[in-house]
Amino acid sequence: MSKIALVTGASSGIGRNATISLASAGFIVIATARSQDGLQETAKLSKGKVDCIASDVTDEISVDALFNKIVKSYGRLDVLFNNAGNMLPGMNFGDIKLEQFKSVIDVNLVGAFLMANRAYRVMRDQNPKGGRIINNGSISAYMPRPGSAAYTASKHAISGLTRSIALDGRIHNIACGQIDIGNAASDMTTQISQGVPQADGSIRGEPTIDVQHIGDAVVHMAKLPLEANILFMNVMATTMPFVGRG
Repeated sequence: MSKIALVTGASSGIGRNATISLASAGFIVIATARSQDGLQETAKLSKGKVDCIASDVTDEISVDALFNKIVKSYGRLDVLFNNAGNMLPGMNFGDIKLEQFKSVIDVNLVGAFLMANRAYRVMRDQNPKGGRIINNGSISAYMPRPGSAAYTASKHAISGLTRSIALDGRIHNIACGQIDIGNAASDMTTQISQGVPQADGSIRGEPTIDVQHIGDAVVHMAKLPLEANILFMNVMATTMPFVGRG
């Protein structure tokens, strides 16, 4: 029987590729994002079964409606790829306004909490119980870029969330891990290859990697038996300025 996977932020970029990759690997994938048109385009590009359900990860009512549909249609959930996220244009910490900071935290942290919390409840209460939550972190959780305080703070928080879910999930056979991505080519990283601020004040382009490497990594994590877990996985462009950054 095919396992059921849910991917957030599935209308483009990493989420789209993960949806296509999971569907190709035999999962039934529920793809969600705010853009129904984007989700339909993802489904068209997929060779497996993809069910498109638009939702807003920051809206509790919308999230609950999504999970109600999943339970009603499929009866269970085996994997959540908690991927939806956003970021601000690079700006010095002193220039960030509160509403800008909140706009990132609402998606990257509050939205990730809501999705993981509801997925956890389904996995806890289903029979047989258990499942896997994969949070999309970032190498920014370990080393920030200049001008990225909101994004970096949100991803530090995701690492704590991952550890807490992994610990609390043990008694319910729920595994939780995190994928920390460095410079995967997507809509959010177009500027990286053209030139981004470095710690020494210069602007330099950085290498990127094909987003398919991320999709492959997500499939690998998703297909593990629940007795095994990858708590943190880092997939990055080999020569990007991360090790030794600064």
